[in-house]
Amino acid sequence: MANTILKFKTNYDVYSKIEPFYKGGKVQISNDEKYIFATCGSRVNVLEISSGKIVHSVEHDDQEDITSFTLSCDDEMLVTASRALLLKQWDWRNATCTRSWKAVHTIPVASMTFDPTSTLLATGGCDGTIKIWDVVKQYCTHNLKGSSGVVHLVEFHPDINKLQLFSSSSSDCDIRLWDLRSSQCVCMLQSHYSAVTALSFSPDGGIMVSSGRDRICTVWDLETNEAKRTVPVYETVEGVVFLPGNADFSQIGVKSKDLHFITAGSKGVLSVWEASTARCVYTQTLPSNLSHVSKEEEEGDNPRSLKYLFHLPTSSRLATVTAEHNIIFYQLPALTTQQQFVGYNDEVLDVKFLGKGDSHIVVATNSCHLKVFELLTNSCQILYGHTDTVLTLDVFKKGSIFASSAKDRSLLVWQMDSNSGQVRCVAQGSSHTNAVGSIACSRMKASFVVTGSQDCTLKVWDIPADLSTAGHIHHLTARATEKAHDKDVNSIAVSPNDKLLASGSQDRTAKLWSLTGEGTVGLLGVFRGHRRSVWAVCFSPIDQVLATSSADGTTKLWTLQDFSCLKTFEGHDASVLKVIFVSRGTQLLTSGSDGLVKLWTIKTNECVKTLDAHQDKVWGLHASRQDDKMVTGSADSNITVWVDVTEVELAEEQAKQEDQILKQQELSNLLHEKKYLKALGLAISLDQPHTVLTVIKAIRQGEDRLELLEKTVLKLRVDQKESLLRYCAVWNTNARNCLDAQAVLQVLLTHLPPEELLQYQGARTHLESLIPYTERHMQRIDRLLQASMFLNYMWQKMRVAGAPSGMDQDKEMDTTPLGQTQPFFVIDKEKRKGDSNEKEDVIDVSDDEEDEDPDCIVEEGEDDDEVSATEKASKSNGVNSKTNGGLHSVSEESSEEEGLEEEEDQTPVKTMKNIPVSSARQSQSLAS
Repeated sequence: MANTILKFKTNYDVYSKIEPFYKGGKVQISNDEKYIFATCGSRVNVLEISSGKIVHSVEHDDQEDITSFTLSCDDEMLVTASRALLLKQWDWRNATCTRSWKAVHTIPVASMTFDPTSTLLATGGCDGTIKIWDVVKQYCTHNLKGSSGVVHLVEFHPDINKLQLFSSSSSDCDIRLWDLRSSQCVCMLQSHYSAVTALSFSPDGGIMVSSGRDRICTVWDLETNEAKRTVPVYETVEGVVFLPGNADFSQIGVKSKDLHFITAGSKGVLSVWEASTARCVYTQTLPSNLSHVSKEEEEGDNPRSLKYLFHLPTSSRLATVTAEHNIIFYQLPALTTQQQFVGYNDEVLDVKFLGKGDSHIVVATNSCHLKVFELLTNSCQILYGHTDTVLTLDVFKKGSIFASSAKDRSLLVWQMDSNSGQVRCVAQGSSHTNAVGSIACSRMKASFVVTGSQDCTLKVWDIPADLSTAGHIHHLTARATEKAHDKDVNSIAVSPNDKLLASGSQDRTAKLWSLTGEGTVGLLGVFRGHRRSVWAVCFSPIDQVLATSSADGTTKLWTLQDFSCLKTFEGHDASVLKVIFVSRGTQLLTSGSDGLVKLWTIKTNECVKTLDAHQDKVWGLHASRQDDKMVTGSADSNITVWVDVTEVELAEEQAKQEDQILKQQELSNLLHEKKYLKALGLAISLDQPHTVLTVIKAIRQGEDRLELLEKTVLKLRVDQKESLLRYCAVWNTNARNCLDAQAVLQVLLTHLPPEELLQYQGARTHLESLIPYTERHMQRIDRLLQASMFLNYMWQKMRVAGAPSGMDQDKEMDTTPLGQTQPFFVIDKEKRKGDSNEKEDVIDVSDDEEDEDPDCIVEEGEDDDEVSATEKASKSNGVNSKTNGGLHSVSEESSEEEGLEEEEDQTPVKTMKNIPVSSARQSQSLAS
């Protein structure tokens, strides 16, 4: 049992995250081809291409959206423009703003670019003007007016000696050529009838090609500023680049040495064109033959349409940006897909581990495409096949085959190549009459798939034994169909032995089905108890138990024998969307609409840990086959991979405890050796205020305690003094420890200047908290002093029995504090031991208050009986009393009044201290 407890998980930690870095707008790649710069709202994110991680991010303080940005040609400066009409210059590697200035434009900046020397910056505004800035000398050099509408395109000529700027605006659709020497528009290149989207220059700078949304590209001769050729491309073109002329591109149809350019547009494919003949020599094929591009998609609704095109000459690659915010890298000359990054996943609906060793994850987002991420590099494969939003996923046991279902009423089966990691579709089926919202794969081997639909039915599909036929897609037919629920089927699960099936529905019930029948699905029982719809069902891997989660915020465990509820787990504030078993069926993981993931221990019904890393509904939840990781996907577009850190935390806790024990032993040794400075520093490092107080008390108990305390405290470091001041504020709240706290405060306040004290972290707060408790302690001490003075007064005013009634006690009152008064007398006990010399028994009044008890008037015997002081005095011939330097002999028959009068005449002030022996019995009775 102990081993089982040790295997319980206690915590998960974030291992990696796939988060959105691009939500539309401008994208730029650094000249060293290592980083991608992309806008994401009010931020510009810097993505490292090799790792796929966001390594830097710059954001405007005003939280205004960034409308445009540009990176200098030397990759040193980043300049951003926001809706607040501010331009900011950044040291992007350190994410620090080095300069900020007003853009002068009356409305936001729409486009900007650097010249090849990285000294001139051109900004095109929505107000139709263009500003040229000298970023080195920090002033505006040109204000170019004349454009109509938004200036959405500005580009410097690659030859800086020409000092030419090309621009285009949204209204006139012309390309303006500006001479920066004269600040005049020297030419207008008129060819397009729609917005010009991109410009590209030949390697020698003599030829330029422009692309537009009017489905044409125009080749320009920049020597004569005339159009050489108009190339109809039959699609809306968003990007165009020249191919370098010194490489072999025969694989993509380039047979001659003439100039060729590549276009990217609404069809979502790359096309290669010969500039001299206006002939298309190569067109990229679609990623999948399962779907085609309709005419409506060609008009601009195609999610695969391309928005940007970049040429990376160093690595001989092309980069494109799609309308779905995906960035794809192609390797030249074959135009093979090399790398893909997903800028924005939208709402993540489901996520599963995939591949050998769970090296990949497959994600269903709010789109018709599936995304397979490699966890090591975040590189993504985009799988095309469904024609509507993919709703759910499930993976077979081996992890290389998985199935998906979508709103297009179909299911697809996919297989991953174990060597290359490439995924292809191997089977498809479609016979539901509504969206297929749930799917489950067989657990033992890849033999069948079960689907649940919004048409309230369940279907069982047999999977062919051989799916490895290249290029062939199997068509699946349903083996069994069953009307399962009265409302939508939200979730289904197959038991570990492939004999049972569970389904959860919007009708608030879960049902158990038998899969053993040939061609039929038999109902075994119904689980009733949830107050709202059931979102997820899951079989235990070891017990005959079913877990269900519901929109009522609860998770329930049910027995499969009598369909009764065994346990209910409550803790989520909203719908529980997913539930899975971990730790060999002894724990549960749940995710909910509140963005939380909770870890539960079934035996104790206890929520062990709550994980908070999402801001919206967590639709996807899956555990790895090794049970050491899990992945979550949320509607906030974040995908988080978690790793089990139970053993790591346990090892850290054990190491911490061992270290604490060693330090405690060292502290005890230091206190024993009276090395208070090291002991105090060690106690503070342990952050144990009680231990620090013990050291302070030990210091204050020794000799020269004040000097030793000052010497020890003043030698502490500044951070240790800060901690000591914080501890004093706590100690001062307790009357038992206030003296130690006040002693330390006295040292700090006496020897440290106020300026230094106020620099301590939280010093003001601590000092303010000290004042009321210190005042309370002072008031308590004042009350004690008053009470002690009153007690002293009452003691002195008490009249001893037998004293003269006329004695003027007001004049003779002794105002000496009670602690300093002499004891009345001490009885010599040697008499009880048989001392024969009883005549020498003396009543001694000692001056040492530590040796004698001032409150003790008569000593009591310990043997047979009590002997009063009067009886003892009667057996002796006389008693010698030494008082104020004088000896007085008092006999048993002498008059007490005469003795008092005689003593009153000699020392009138000390009357109450000289009490005759004969009245000792009466004094003892009064004291009692």
